[in-house]
Amino acid sequence: MDFNTFIAQFISGLSTAMLLFLVSSGLTLIFGVVNVLNFAHGSFYLLGTYFAFQIMKLFNNYWAGLLAGTVGAGIVGMIIEYFFLKRIYGRANEGAFQLLMTYAFILIIDDMVKYIWGTEYKTIPKPAFLSGSLSIGSIMVPSYNVFIIIIGFLIVIFAWYFLMRTDRGKQVRASSLDRIMLSLLGTNVPLIMTLVFGVATAMGGLAGVLAAPLRTVTPGAGIEIIIDSMIVVVIGGFGNFWGALLGALIIGEVLSFGILWMPELATVLTFIVMIIVLILKPEGLLSKKAIVRK
Repeated sequence: MDFNTFIAQFISGLSTAMLLFLVSSGLTLIFGVVNVLNFAHGSFYLLGTYFAFQIMKLFNNYWAGLLAGTVGAGIVGMIIEYFFLKRIYGRANEGAFQLLMTYAFILIIDDMVKYIWGTEYKTIPKPAFLSGSLSIGSIMVPSYNVFIIIIGFLIVIFAWYFLMRTDRGKQVRASSLDRIMLSLLGTNVPLIMTLVFGVATAMGGLAGVLAAPLRTVTPGAGIEIIIDSMIVVVIGGFGNFWGALLGALIIGEVLSFGILWMPELATVLTFIVMIIVLILKPEGLLSKKAIVRK
C-alpha cells in the first residue's frame, strides 16, 4: 500500500467512525445516565433519515432536512422516555422490562415507517457544494466525508465543554452517580433524564441524516446500525462517552482497512476485534467512571 492510499483509507475510516460515534455516544449516554440499555436506539437513526427525507421532499433543502431529522428524533425519544420508559424505572426485573419495551419500539417504529413511507428504497442527495472532492496534496477526498468528520469532532468538543465546564453538565455527570442525593439537593432529576434521552436520540437522528447521502434510506437501516453501535459500546465500555469515541475510531478504521486488506473477512472483523477486547479487558477499554471524572 502506498502512502496516498493509506491516507485515503484513513480519512474514509474517520468518516465512518464519526457516524458510528454519533449513534454509539447517544446509546452510551442513555446507559450511563438513565441506566437504560436502549435496544431501540437504531430506530431513532432510522426516524432521522425519514424525517429528513420528508422535509427535503417538501422544501428541497438539505439543511432543513438535517434539522428536522435531528430534532424530530430527539422529540420522539423524549416522548417515549417520559410516557413509557419512566413507568418501569425502579421496578423489580427492570432490565427485562427495558429489553421487552425497547424491542417492542423497534417493531413499532419499523412498521410505522413502512406504513407511512413504504418499503421501497429512498435517497437523500448531498448538498450541492459538498458533492465534489477536496485535494489534499495528491489525494482526492470527497468533500462530504470531510464534512462528516468536522461535524463529529465539533460534537466531541461541544460534549467535552458541556460535560466538564457547565453546571448542567455537572448535574448530568452527578446523576450517573447518585440520583437520590442530587434530587435532595433540589435538582429535577427526571427532567435531566428526559433531556439526556432526547439529546441522545437526536444524535442518533443526526447520524442517520448524515449517513443517508452515502447509503440508501431503507426500513432495515436501524437494525444494521445498532449492531455496529453495540460493538463500539462494548469495546469502549458501557456508559462511557469517551469510550464510545475510542471504540468508534477503532471500528471505523478496522472497517476501512479491513475491506482493503481482507475483503473476505470484512463482515466479521469487527466481531473479532470485540472478542479480543472482551478477552483482554471485559469491562471495555475505558471504564464507566470516566464519564464522571473531572
